Amino acid sequence: MTATTTADMLRKFQAFLPQLVGRGRRGPLIAALLAVIVALPCALMVPPLDRDESRFVQASSQMLESHDYIDINVQQVPRYKKPVGIHWLQVLAVKLTSKVEKRQIFPYRWPSMLGAALAAFACAWGASRAFGTRAGTKAGLLFAVSFMLSTEAFIAKTDAVLCGLTTLMMACLAQVYLRNRDLARGEPRPKMFWTKLFFWLALAGTILIKGPIGPMILATTIFTLWGWDRKIRWAGSLNWGWGLILVLLICGPWFVAITVATDGQFWVGAVGHDLASKLSGGSEGHFMWPGYHLGLLPITLFPASWLLGGALQTAISRRHEAGVRFAIAWFLPAFIIFELSPTKLPHYPLPTFGALIWLCALSLDAPRKTWAKIINGAAGLIGGLVLTALAIVGYALYGTPPDLVFVAAVALGALVIAGVGGWLMLRRQERLGFGFLLAAGIITHLSVVSLLVQLKPLWVSKMMEQALVSAHLDPRQGIAPGPVAVLGYAEPSFVFAMGTRTELDNGDAQAAAAALADGRPVFVDSKFDSAFEAQARALGVKPHAVSQVKGHNYNGHDVVITLYDNPPRVSP
Repeated sequence: MTATTTADMLRKFQAFLPQLVGRGRRGPLIAALLAVIVALPCALMVPPLDRDESRFVQASSQMLESHDYIDINVQQVPRYKKPVGIHWLQVLAVKLTSKVEKRQIFPYRWPSMLGAALAAFACAWGASRAFGTRAGTKAGLLFAVSFMLSTEAFIAKTDAVLCGLTTLMMACLAQVYLRNRDLARGEPRPKMFWTKLFFWLALAGTILIKGPIGPMILATTIFTLWGWDRKIRWAGSLNWGWGLILVLLICGPWFVAITVATDGQFWVGAVGHDLASKLSGGSEGHFMWPGYHLGLLPITLFPASWLLGGALQTAISRRHEAGVRFAIAWFLPAFIIFELSPTKLPHYPLPTFGALIWLCALSLDAPRKTWAKIINGAAGLIGGLVLTALAIVGYALYGTPPDLVFVAAVALGALVIAGVGGWLMLRRQERLGFGFLLAAGIITHLSVVSLLVQLKPLWVSKMMEQALVSAHLDPRQGIAPGPVAVLGYAEPSFVFAMGTRTELDNGDAQAAAAALADGRPVFVDSKFDSAFEAQARALGVKPHAVSQVKGHNYNGHDVVITLYDNPPRVSP
């Protein structure tokens, strides 16, 4: 590449930067900053979550320990479900901000926070190019504080990053569509090199993060627009030749490497087991009937749920406008696929939410019909009531009197402040009402997460870790021999906290008794007390109960776990 070519590309990129941050430039960046501000306190407060987050970060920590950045394992068990992209991002984040030996969850959460920031940025940028700066800025801010995105933003797994990359990909695709759809044959096509480059980079990123989800959303959008417009020539402007080659160059090396390293077993696990089980039935007990995601929209989209009626009205009344049509084609077909899939979790349709947020933001600038106002109020109130009810139930089951302040804060944000925002918009005071909705989203989310952290019985692994420290049996401090053995409790959050060598004996009481005989600390679930004591007696060991941990394993049932040690016998 010559110096002249390089300089020319730099000039083009500098010309593209004003487009990248939207007309007015500040809106997308403010939206991205708001997304990080909402997620940051949560990422600092919340202990490692079971099970997915802790499995992801444990696999990433093992990459750092082994320097094997191809294979994906949790302890000795292969984890062949998702591609490697999120692990590489987490590894990079830890290398830049921490050390694997510290076993801190916060550094692993940086990719998710930045993914949410990218989602808010791209939502604002795309909407600004399609509908103008005001609508774009509102869309980005609304997305930044939406409950599902701001929740995924502090959880160290794939979904916030996937949402960010998918939203960027679709924002770029929207610009190609809007600028090429109505051009006559023979008219010169806008170059849009950087827009297309970012489109293909984002597509490659979605594949490395979560396989087929990004390509599925892209395909359903293009085919829907083709059937609706009876036009497809605009899609040829995406430069499929060099674009697909770029995607192959980015994704191909790891696909080949993991195939060789695992003798093809990665594909058996990821496609033959994980994906196939999700399409054929309720994988891992997550079966739900169609309508599940639609019913959750008042919660997952809160506080934008106060605008869902307006979004529907906008989609119907302005469906002939190219930008609105694109948003419908982005959201509806993919959302239906998520609804029809038997395996459902609340975050699955998150990559489609940017389109719905566009329609919500557009609805603020037009008078709403009575039926739209009713849907707005009903969806907003349902979302606020459910979030408040969940806070009350959590407090009633696991809280203590001081935690009541967080329940009050949830009700204040979800019902009072959001309700005032909805009322102001009914009174046609959209700007002030929108500000109240943003405040409601921030206060509600931070209050829900703060309450969650205070519900101590839910954090069993954290209590087990504290029990070791209090009893001076933590191998990490060099006081007791390790690794710690656990019988009957197998959550990955404890493995991440204590280290890869942590021994999960599952139902093997003999192995747990042998660990105690070696002088190592052992945790035993109450269901295995008798079997453990019998095996210990057979080995001539007398277990010494140090302390007990009582809590609720939120992936299962109430648990009572006893910490045992084997103190050395003192000669008379």
